[in-house]
Amino acid sequence: QFHLVESGGGSVQAGGSLRLSCTASPYNYNINRLGWFRQTPGKEREGVAAVYPTSGSTVYADSVKGRFTISQDNSDNTLLLDLNSLKSEDTAMYYCAAGTSRNYGPLNPLSYDYWGQGTQVTVSS
Repeated sequence: QFHLVESGGGSVQAGGSLRLSCTASPYNYNINRLGWFRQTPGKEREGVAAVYPTSGSTVYADSVKGRFTISQDNSDNTLLLDLNSLKSEDTAMYYCAAGTSRNYGPLNPLSYDYWGQGTQVTVSS
């Protein structure tokens, strides 16, 4: 069964950097978008960044544009998110996601069918 596993979260001071990884297995030809989302207690899940695997086109939330970078390593089906210039408001549980056919926009959680278990990012000021 297709599944996603995140890693790379942790604690960092404001201004620092982290790299999140998400490994997808087995390969799924129906996946046409990959994304990173984040969520804090009591708030809705927020789209952070997305990539269309075929074209390589990327989309970012305004709150992370210029600081976060989403990328793919197709050699091992890994989705990456580089987080730079971290702020305390970036503290959240981060999830990777994969979508097939639903299209409510690349940063809308409704567009995604598969989710990882999440990895915590904590930024201290």
